[in-house]
Amino acid sequence: MANGGVERFLERAQAAGVEVSVTEFPAGTRTAQDAAAAIGCDVAQIVKSLVFMADGSPVLALTSGANRVDERALAAALGATEVGKADAQQVREATGYAIGGTPPFGHDEPVRVVCDQTLTEHEEIWAAAGSPTTVFPLTPATLLEVTGATVAAFGR
Repeated sequence: MANGGVERFLERAQAAGVEVSVTEFPAGTRTAQDAAAAIGCDVAQIVKSLVFMADGSPVLALTSGANRVDERALAAALGATEVGKADAQQVREATGYAIGGTPPFGHDEPVRVVCDQTLTEHEEIWAAAGSPTTVFPLTPATLLEVTGATVAAFGR
């Protein structure tokens, strides 16, 4: 598992006081469906860490793998006028990670985080651990605590 993104994520998780157990799936977990199939969990338990640009600033939207982000609802939750999905370069600049491997925390720079309420309905959820082939389990309570996310309804 010699991957710079994973190693960086593990260091940052430890610094944040969060113990993570990373599992690697060489075939990849790029999509929520791929991750759920590899892990053996419901797709709704997969955390999609998606970067959006809200009035020109990056925001990390955490949503269930079973949902899509309703950009109008996200804009309302953020109090933003314009919200659109970030491109690959904006994602990397905002988080330090590539699309498909962006963890919900441990980013290069602080970024505003909002969490869809549907993720809080599970006992255990799974998120990317810094690469498109790695994931880790955590509880919704830990996710909210470590990210400082605001909970809102923006999934559909």
